[in-house]
Amino acid sequence: MLRFLVVWLINTIALMGVAYLMPGVSVADFVTALVAALILGLLNAVIRPVLILLTLPATILTLGLFIFVINGLLFWFAGSFLQGFVVAGFWAGFFGAIVYSVIAWLLSALLLPVQSNRLPPTSAT
Repeated sequence: MLRFLVVWLINTIALMGVAYLMPGVSVADFVTALVAALILGLLNAVIRPVLILLTLPATILTLGLFIFVINGLLFWFAGSFLQGFVVAGFWAGFFGAIVYSVIAWLLSALLLPVQSNRLPPTSAT
């Protein structure tokens, strides 16, 4: 539960960073960024896999680059119905989603400890 809250806070800070760096993306305040980060997370968890499955031929044909279009569309979609979170258009959403992903990845790499899924070593007899 604590890890979920830390990731949510990291994504919120990343969204504030995107609003600072990108002229086509704006966030009204920190609370709006919290809600927008939650909505983006839900969209990426629920709708994104369905869209990837439906657009699989286009994704294969473009060697996976169509996933950037899907990410941009979802970022733009989140900005279209959330008051205080504005994405100016598709290209702002496209590049905003890329910058958002990079900032969130960097912050996660710096702030979150690496989880190891390895089993402890066993004694060989």
